[in-house]
Amino acid sequence: MQIGHIPLANRLFVAPMAGVTDRPFRQLCKSLGAGYAVSEMVTSRKDLWNSLKTSRRANHDGEPGPIAVQIAGTDAAMMAEAALYNIDRGAQIIDINMGCPAKKVCNKWAGSALMQNEPLAIEIAQAVVDACAPRNVPVTLKMRTGWCQEHKNAVQLAQAFEGVGIQMLTVHGRTREQGYRGHAEYDTIAAVKAAVRVPVVANGDIDSPEKAQAVLAATGADAVMIGRAAQGRPWIFREIAHYLATGEHLAPPLVAEVRRLLLDHLQDHYGLYGEATGVRSARKHIAWYVRALPGGEALRQSINTIDDCAAQWQAVADFFEALGQHMDRLPDAPAPQAGVDPDPGSGDAQEQQGLPA
Repeated sequence: MQIGHIPLANRLFVAPMAGVTDRPFRQLCKSLGAGYAVSEMVTSRKDLWNSLKTSRRANHDGEPGPIAVQIAGTDAAMMAEAALYNIDRGAQIIDINMGCPAKKVCNKWAGSALMQNEPLAIEIAQAVVDACAPRNVPVTLKMRTGWCQEHKNAVQLAQAFEGVGIQMLTVHGRTREQGYRGHAEYDTIAAVKAAVRVPVVANGDIDSPEKAQAVLAATGADAVMIGRAAQGRPWIFREIAHYLATGEHLAPPLVAEVRRLLLDHLQDHYGLYGEATGVRSARKHIAWYVRALPGGEALRQSINTIDDCAAQWQAVADFFEALGQHMDRLPDAPAPQAGVDPDPGSGDAQEQQGLPA
């Protein structure tokens, strides 16, 4: 599979989630079988580009390509300028956000709110494509099925976006009105796939190898994008890849491997965020890793009282060392429930962390 002229390793993608898909998380998922990962969204507001939050989101140091950056905003000229700004900082693919359902984003008519204003949505897509074309940088776009059940316009918009030069479309199988409630539907994604020639990516409620296979079959999509199910379970990508290739399940990961993965992830996380922010923002990642494990809730509560990176790291190391005395491999954890909003701080559904700033 390719995005424009850029080949991808496979058709298993990491979804952009604000507050989650930073460089350490993207690198971890890629090392465990993801073929492509898009950064958390970056604002098109020029006055915020030098903020610490934006500089962290735009950090791609040592990340294997292709480097994909998602931008969000409501002004076509500003979005075009933001695309060029990120290309100058290493972006090889630009993704336009028209899928975020967070109120603070939609109240500013960004994210999925743009699906209500089709002329503006198309104008933005055209402006970004025109800005990126001289740099030979493909532009992709992520959207929902529509604003609400009565106004599902993904197919019409997909055809318009293809017409202005968008080279890949990702569709989350929910309306903005749904947020993350209910269940994703895939008929609209299948209709989008049938209506355009560019690659189409299916997103929403893909939380197991069987579900990935079923969604690919039901939609005819070229790839699947996984978000919440990768939180605390980044090896889901290799599990899906193995199942698609063989029809068989991989054994759950060894406790010793998960211990190493998480401890390395934490060190990389602390390096990006520093002591004060790193120890707090790492808590959600730790909680996701241990939520289904014996003693996981007690560790989560303990972690929330620790304000020192070294002490936090050691507590996690000790927890998995003790766990390894009782089991060689992780138990088969239940998949995340479809229709349940992400945990606080987990992604772009959260107002406090879902803004492109």
